[in-house]
Amino acid sequence: MAEEPQKPASPSGAWNKSSFRALLQDADVFVHCVELVTSRGLITEASGRRVLKVARQLVEHPDIHALSITDNPGGNPMINADTMGTDLIARGQEVIIHLSCKDWNRNALQGRGWQLSSDGFRNILALSGDCPVGGYHGQAVGVFDIDSVGLLQMLREMNDGGPADDGEPPAQSTGFFLGAAVTNHKKLESEVMPQYFKLAKKIRAGADYIISQIGYDARKQDELIKYMQMHDLNVPVIGNVYVLGGPAARYFHSGKVPGVVVTDRLMQLVEKHAADEDKGKSFFLEFAAMQCAILKGLGYRGVYIGGHLTHDDYARVLERAATYSDTDWKSFAGNICYQQPDEFFYFEQNPTTRLNTTTVNRLYKRSKDAAMIDQSRRRAPITYRLNRVVHDKVFERDSSGFKAARKISELTDKAPAVVQRIAHGVEHVAKIAAFGCRDCGDCSLPEIAYLCPESQCAKNQRNGPCGGSRQGRCEVGGKECIWALAYNRLKAYGEEESMLDGPVVIKDGALAGTSAWSNRFLERDHQADRADTAPGAGGDRQSDSSGETA
Repeated sequence: MAEEPQKPASPSGAWNKSSFRALLQDADVFVHCVELVTSRGLITEASGRRVLKVARQLVEHPDIHALSITDNPGGNPMINADTMGTDLIARGQEVIIHLSCKDWNRNALQGRGWQLSSDGFRNILALSGDCPVGGYHGQAVGVFDIDSVGLLQMLREMNDGGPADDGEPPAQSTGFFLGAAVTNHKKLESEVMPQYFKLAKKIRAGADYIISQIGYDARKQDELIKYMQMHDLNVPVIGNVYVLGGPAARYFHSGKVPGVVVTDRLMQLVEKHAADEDKGKSFFLEFAAMQCAILKGLGYRGVYIGGHLTHDDYARVLERAATYSDTDWKSFAGNICYQQPDEFFYFEQNPTTRLNTTTVNRLYKRSKDAAMIDQSRRRAPITYRLNRVVHDKVFERDSSGFKAARKISELTDKAPAVVQRIAHGVEHVAKIAAFGCRDCGDCSLPEIAYLCPESQCAKNQRNGPCGGSRQGRCEVGGKECIWALAYNRLKAYGEEESMLDGPVVIKDGALAGTSAWSNRFLERDHQADRADTAPGAGGDRQSDSSGETA
């Protein structure tokens, strides 16, 4: 009888790497991810070859578990992530593909999802994305047809083999391991708390893991883990470590990167070491290694290392981080707390460690007392208070006003076209004056404290704020973030904690240019699908509520 052929020896390098999903589920492995920023132009050009060379070197590093590839970062046109990603997965490397909503509508995103799954990609990081800042013959227009929450829900349904549209379901599920980002390095309560509420919504929508935004404050990193534990948000979290240098720190300090803050005090430290003979390289790599150790000590499941580095630089960071003992991180965590003046924290500070206790901030709790809420309510804008009354009397489904308005809408719907145009025109003029209405026909005013996402949010965010605000101001134009405004309005009525509790909001583009009032009363808008599924807390107003740069 012929002998069975011997199996080939197991190859070394990336071919032995476990899946990213399995690694995050293995409590004994601290996961190392590296972010790769794609290049402009062909992959065969000098910049493309340089990034690809570093990526291929990282593939051979046994302690680099996943390579994460960006999607038009900063809103600039770059080569698609899967161009380089295809080369890497062919070498056995686990790859995370960023998928953002700024350049693609929902159909293109769904088609891209099927393409990525067909090409063998398993890991997606779902993002809303940065607003475009450049493009061919001028600045491109951001799409933002859906946001990161809607994208997560769509990809999760594709994982479940759900229908592509109203027709038959696809033959196979995509099987993606889905990630999302969170940005809690914010100054104001009205920014931080909606980020936490949106984090919970992302997890409900389908996020299997979370990657934090760049930040240089161990106390805020500690807060994120403690908040998630307190609120049973049980998914693995990977902490972001961006390796600074003089140019990168100055760019961050200038405020040009949405959601990323380098404080004046940290900038002073950077400038001091940037004057060293090696331009601070040794210090910055050590600084990053200490951050890695802190994140591991705090209970993060891994680190996400970014920066324009060489393979040897990444290796040095990991090698240095590995030299620390399991307790060394405690000795320097308190020194890497570069927070903004008067920054809001959810927990009381531990004076010994300079991190957090598990006691909720006393001033924050006091602000939620009945007496404080009553004072805030009296200061709420009269227009907001009036809109609440009108909503309760007319737009709440069980009200007598809603029933009467439904009958009128049914009659108008059957009236001649000229009557419909006049009625719609009157509605639109009134809503332009009151809310800056853009006539989307699928209104989210009740879900965002009567603030219009179409006219007042650069990314049309309907499921919570993006991560791009700075001190409560939008990354585009510097106007006040509508989600920060909505938080303060709702807090005056004790309703802020449930502001994002409802189902995912996805606008129906077919309703553009039609009467949002009729669509509401005749239950043709997105709220009709939510009537029986939204949590009951907060009444119908909250059942209508929804809930990167994340």
